Amino acid sequence: METVRLDIENNCVVILDQTQLPGKEEYLNIRRIEDIYDAIYKLKVRGAPAIGVAAAMGIYVYANDINEEDTEIFLRKFSDGKKYLEASRPTARNLFWALERMEERAVENKELPVKNIKKVLCEEALKIQEEDIASCRKIGEYGLTLLKKNSGILTHCNAGALAASKYGTATAPIYIGNERGYNFKVFADETRPLLQGARLTAFELANEGIDVTLICDDMAGAVMKKGLIDAVIVGCDRVAANGDIANKIGTSMVAAAARRYKIPFYVCAPSSTIDLNTLEGKDIPIEERDGKEITHLWYEKPMAPEGIKTFNPAFDVTERDLITAIITEKGIFAPEKIKDALT
Repeated sequence: METVRLDIENNCVVILDQTQLPGKEEYLNIRRIEDIYDAIYKLKVRGAPAIGVAAAMGIYVYANDINEEDTEIFLRKFSDGKKYLEASRPTARNLFWALERMEERAVENKELPVKNIKKVLCEEALKIQEEDIASCRKIGEYGLTLLKKNSGILTHCNAGALAASKYGTATAPIYIGNERGYNFKVFADETRPLLQGARLTAFELANEGIDVTLICDDMAGAVMKKGLIDAVIVGCDRVAANGDIANKIGTSMVAAAARRYKIPFYVCAPSSTIDLNTLEGKDIPIEERDGKEITHLWYEKPMAPEGIKTFNPAFDVTERDLITAIITEKGIFAPEKIKDALT
């Protein structure tokens, strides 16, 4: 399955609509910037690396449709589109990183004719995807050095191939280990309320012939206590400068349980997720979503009292003292040394 790709001939972004999985494999051809925003916000494309790639391709498609030869006006419209897309998911650092990188390439080539700037943007969007694939592969290679054959591995949410261009982040060591006969036994948290673990992680790992067992989120401690888990591996949406991380809601509870049972807790994070301008985890903006995801989604009828108050943060912060190591494409780092990944 291809998570996201650029169709240059038809000037559109092609994404696999992950809201339809696992029941239906449907690809969407997206051209309007409003539809790119909608796809990111509504999780049709999701996962920090995939969001970054989709945003880069989306802003190129938008820019390519700007019918303007005046460079100054073109760049102003480009900037407006960038700011618009940035509002779609405030927590994922890759979204901002990719859009900032695209804008930098446009501005540094402002002496060129607009048609040439558009060509540069197309090349940059494709380069971002190529780097994502290479980065995830390296994360997998580094991560595999921390794991033993026949290990039980717990993962939360979906940081798999569906969350990136290929391999994923947290699942990259699992995929590479599978290629080399490591015989991992994976436990996937269902990940309420959007069920990314149930719908996506269990789906993609099972399709690859990997031994995967689906559990409810509140069962993580039980499988740890039974001795079924040798390591926890999760993805990451943003890393603060001090090594705190933001990831899908529920991650911090898994980390706390892992600490209780003396199980290593590893975070897989491309260097593009590291945000040195965010000093600590408490400074990371946390997206809050519609409470109907808790009360209505996935049910034939509402499963909560009518009018009940809800609180639905999409992410939580795991402090660095609960993290054994952060695995990047540059190597493995203690959380407090994460700045070294950018040198």
